[in-house]
Amino acid sequence: MKLANRTKKTSNSGLDEIFAASGPGVISFAGGYPDQQLFPKQELEKAFSSSFQSSNSNLLQYNSSLGYLPLRDKLAQRLQDDGIVVNADSIMLTQGAQQGIDLAARLLLDKGDGIVVEAPTYLGALAAFDVYEPTYYEVSMDNDGMNIEALRKVLMSHQVKMIYTVPDFQNPTGTVMSLEKRKALIKLANDYDVVILEDGPYRNLRYKGESLPPIKHFDTQGRVIFLGSFSKILAPGLRLGWLTAGPELFSGLVALKGGSDVESSNLTMASVNVYLEENDLDEHIATVRSTYKRRKDVMIESLQHFLPSGVSYTNPDGGFFLWLTMPAGFDSTEFLKNNLIPNKVSFVPSANLMPSKKLKNAARLSFSNVSEEDIRSGIQTMSQLLSAKLISMKGIKKHVKQ
Repeated sequence: MKLANRTKKTSNSGLDEIFAASGPGVISFAGGYPDQQLFPKQELEKAFSSSFQSSNSNLLQYNSSLGYLPLRDKLAQRLQDDGIVVNADSIMLTQGAQQGIDLAARLLLDKGDGIVVEAPTYLGALAAFDVYEPTYYEVSMDNDGMNIEALRKVLMSHQVKMIYTVPDFQNPTGTVMSLEKRKALIKLANDYDVVILEDGPYRNLRYKGESLPPIKHFDTQGRVIFLGSFSKILAPGLRLGWLTAGPELFSGLVALKGGSDVESSNLTMASVNVYLEENDLDEHIATVRSTYKRRKDVMIESLQHFLPSGVSYTNPDGGFFLWLTMPAGFDSTEFLKNNLIPNKVSFVPSANLMPSKKLKNAARLSFSNVSEEDIRSGIQTMSQLLSAKLISMKGIKKHVKQ
């Protein structure tokens, strides 16, 4: 059978390789998964049971494409508290933030249209964008987010419809975009008539420092689509996220949602609403943050102790990831396949995280779903293998920090 070309695009995204690298017995720093031991299972079970026992006769019926209104009301309040001017009628519930990425791409991108992505960027977003066959423009990352001057040059030289960014604890580098760059990004989008897709699944997962306003906070022309999700703060199996946007963009996104899956699960939305009524979400998030911060600290300590010289890493203030950079000429994909996986350790090689596949000598490490013991063991194994590989490549004298 002859399949559509978009199938080939998505099948080459690298997602399958990441799942394969997270199999039984593997210490996986690859998957960006929350720890299932932190899921509030009993509270969610009670919330689902309460939903069924309620007098809501429409629980299993079709509902609005926007989603369950009481839950949208609660999300509107949380977004307002976070600095976004919004009401329930401008929020749509989605099948995770991933559906929001797909809907935004479907709304804006025709074949060949320009889209700016951070380099590196979130693999799942590339898999969604690839389906629509855009022209990618990669903008490098600084320590405080996207390189704004490089972005300016792209916008001056090319026709771009959308800029995709993860400004808070970026996937995959863990970087936070500075306040100055958030304002500069909005100004450039206004000047060049570009839509910004702001992906914010990690905003609640800050482990130190002060939170910055979302880019959407500075949006005066309705050109920012903001995405959020319960996946990282409650459970990904709920498949429940949300988006908000200016009126013109929002109406188009709602229409596409209706043609995609009609609506998100009314049962799930109503049950999450009950959970929020009966539990303190912020208290739960505080527990989650505490656990992930400890794991991040353990990973940093292990890297400091075991990592060979010539290899650097980021130390994020939140999120799930840090970024490992090896010397020029290093091929992290080859290292993963021939060295790490045979020794039951994995990460995500940098080539998978850029449309061009050009960046070879870096990798994403996730600490969120790995025990402290396995973090220490996995980092030690990875570091020993890195040392041997670097020696074989360049004859660098072995030097492991003690």
